[in-house]
Amino acid sequence: MSSVIRSRIPALLVGAAGALVVLQPSHADAQWWTRAPADFEECADVAEKAPSKEERTSALAECNAKFAGRRKPGGGYTYYDFMQDRTFDIAGANPTPEEQKKIDEQYAIYLENQRRNSIAAAFAAKQQQVQQVQPVSLRSESERVPLPTRRPKAANCVKNSFSCEWPKLSGSLNELKKKLFSASSSKGKRS
Repeated sequence: MSSVIRSRIPALLVGAAGALVVLQPSHADAQWWTRAPADFEECADVAEKAPSKEERTSALAECNAKFAGRRKPGGGYTYYDFMQDRTFDIAGANPTPEEQKKIDEQYAIYLENQRRNSIAAAFAAKQQQVQQVQPVSLRSESERVPLPTRRPKAANCVKNSFSCEWPKLSGSLNELKKKLFSASSSKGKRS
């Protein structure tokens, strides 16, 4: 029996040494008593102490992913929703499920308002196009003033008055237009 015990002693020693190596706490695990950051600001303070710029950037990105809220100067936290470009007051470093539900409801209202505004803008643009195409008359057909068709009689006219001279001038202008434009249009037809 003593030969059996002697042959097992080295195996027991090797097993015990292996168990000590496995059970020995690592250097990182020795700091288990330090508490984790409670919010973004504490996390960012720890991240700023990182030795290299890359490690600081990485640590800040982790802080940003871990904590959605930011500490307010007077106490409490605020959450910025970039989709609405708006902030919401929240109780802790991250929104609670109830707070997140309210934020989502506000986003649905925001989207509905955006949709209504775009419809109203499109309608206003269409109305403006219609008004530009169809000029609006300020007078109705019944309100139009008829133009005189006859010349005033020479007996009723005061010499060199505009009302008596206008029909002559107008007739002369019409004749001149006919001569000018009929001559140019007949030349245009020949070409």
